[in-house]
Amino acid sequence: MMNKLIQSALVFISVLMSATGTEQVVYVKAGESVTLNGPASSYHYVDWYFNDKSQHIAWINPFGGRSPNKDNFSLIGNALVIDNIQQFGTFIYEEKSGNGRLISSKTYKLLQVSVTKTPDSLLMSGDSLTLGCNVAADMKPYIYWLTPREEQRTNPLSIRATSEDNGQWTCVLKNIRNISVSVVVVGLSPAPTHQYTSVNLPLTVPCSLASHLSWKHLKEKGIKYVQWHFTPKISSHGSQEVLFNLSLEDPITLRPVNDNGLHPASDTTKGNLSLTKKQWKEADRGNYTCSMIFNNDVTVSTTVQVEVLQISSYPGTQLIVGQKVNLSCSTGDLLPAGVQLKWIPPEKSSLRISDHHSTHLTIPEVGTDDKGRWRCELWQNNIPLTSATIMLKIEPILSVWMLVIICGAAVIIILLLVLAFILCRRRQRATRHLRHRLCRCKNPKPKGFYRT
Repeated sequence: MMNKLIQSALVFISVLMSATGTEQVVYVKAGESVTLNGPASSYHYVDWYFNDKSQHIAWINPFGGRSPNKDNFSLIGNALVIDNIQQFGTFIYEEKSGNGRLISSKTYKLLQVSVTKTPDSLLMSGDSLTLGCNVAADMKPYIYWLTPREEQRTNPLSIRATSEDNGQWTCVLKNIRNISVSVVVVGLSPAPTHQYTSVNLPLTVPCSLASHLSWKHLKEKGIKYVQWHFTPKISSHGSQEVLFNLSLEDPITLRPVNDNGLHPASDTTKGNLSLTKKQWKEADRGNYTCSMIFNNDVTVSTTVQVEVLQISSYPGTQLIVGQKVNLSCSTGDLLPAGVQLKWIPPEKSSLRISDHHSTHLTIPEVGTDDKGRWRCELWQNNIPLTSATIMLKIEPILSVWMLVIICGAAVIIILLLVLAFILCRRRQRATRHLRHRLCRCKNPKPKGFYRT
């Protein structure tokens, strides 16, 4: 990080010229290197001075002689190179003839640019951040800051840091030069607020450390633990379920508590905390929160709302020609602004859909051409988000199977009637045979007493 603050490369800077054309103003930061190019010379006698000639820095004569490099000064041609500059003020170039006559001269005024960042350490989201950029001069150029997202801010700047503030901030001296400073904010990589899938399709819920961070950085900031929570969309108490806890011991791993069929999507040792699932369900709708908790209960988190798209059919998917059918395609909630739903019927369907974007679709009388796969899609800014399908099976009023069922039922009824008739006949025969066995006399008399 300090290497970015201290630019070791030579600084060639646009200049501000005075009315006389003999003074060049150079804006430079302490620790940088700067090259002061003298005017074109025929190599007479050249001298470099500092602060109104109070200090003779270097010289060149036409016989090839020159002062040796010393301290942080050196010569390249007739140019003066100053490494790791710590002295600011006026540098003077003079070219003279052999008899001491002044041929040309030029003055370079080096003005110090100071860039401050408070605090100069890793920041947590919510920490105070102050950036300053100042020029040690009476006449200051217009100064402003550019955020990592190229947004212009005033100078000086005081903000509460967020993950979006991580990156290179640039102090701009308008039409003169730019100076960059690195701001590191402990946080998670940006993730979409909504993720869309449909029933029985896979989806990965993203969560990962920002690219500039490692587990070592987080341990230095006092991380205590990491958790995944799930808040169902339909919940009587709005309670959270703990899905995973992160073990900070080597190797760093996500340990399931109540995983709901989820599992880590990648290697957590590299900072990827994402969760994935192959087949999502309606009950999986809700908010998934990935949280890092530090000392003093400072929390850094990201929440993704998972929307599961599902198609339902009433009275069902097994239909008969002429039935009325209601199709519904929904995530269980109103769609956010900019998200649209689109119905796509089977290719052979002749149904004219008046409103392709309604979550409900009514078919007054289904026909055989309406059977097949019905699909609804979610789109945002001409980008497909997800889709769901349902298969409708539509049979004629008297289909082959229905005829088979009717004929089979008729045969069963006939067989039952025949069986009942046979049983009835057998019963009658059995009754007659029994009476014949009980009475064998030709003229039977009723029982009782008779006179003799």
